[in-house]
Amino acid sequence: MKIDLVLFDMAGTTVEDAGQVPAAFTAALQKHGLGVSEDMLRNVRGASKRDAIARLVAASISSPEEAEARTDTIYADFCRALEERFAAELRPVPGAPEAFRWLRGRGIKVALNTGFDRAMTDLIVRTLRWTHDTVDAVICGEDVPQGRPAPFLIFRAMEATGVTCVHRVVNVGDTTLDLQAGWNAGVAVNIGVLCGAHARERLEQAPHTDLLESVAALPDLWPALEARTCAERAKRGGPS
Repeated sequence: MKIDLVLFDMAGTTVEDAGQVPAAFTAALQKHGLGVSEDMLRNVRGASKRDAIARLVAASISSPEEAEARTDTIYADFCRALEERFAAELRPVPGAPEAFRWLRGRGIKVALNTGFDRAMTDLIVRTLRWTHDTVDAVICGEDVPQGRPAPFLIFRAMEATGVTCVHRVVNVGDTTLDLQAGWNAGVAVNIGVLCGAHARERLEQAPHTDLLESVAALPDLWPALEARTCAERAKRGGPS
């Protein structure tokens, strides 16, 4: 069984989560007099960031028209707050660049996907110097009609890398929405990592095939992963 594409989430999966995203959410909402709990923030991790803010605003404002108008303003403030925090501290998860190189050295495409907009996504990949020599595609929330748990980020990454079979795709993320998107896309392997937003107890409740401490452990998992997916593929009668 040959895997053609491994798709990685960004913040919390391949980019260290030092609390910048929830801090930026909190700062932007508090600036407009809206409070938010840690549970509320955890529940929207992995979603499109504008959709996440829309959900958080709607929890406090009953008028749909006012909520929509406030969402645009708060989202702009969130982007500014996050950019400031990323400018001060932005690092890859240890082992992530090495995992990219390991996969690409074996002819496997590597793509990143995120709920950030294009400007924020470009800021991250530019700061980390993740060019086309590092990954094959970078897909963001603005590239699809609906964010996670919809599978469209995954499908768009497949399109961008020329991969046509979901049974040859591995999805890796640190949130339940990442894993739900992988399930909805029907990927062969759906991996949760424990270095980001959601703890093991929460990820265990989401659809997954494997849980790893971080993406650095992916090469060690690979032989067992290939053997397992090959057996499952043969059982279904599909091509190897």
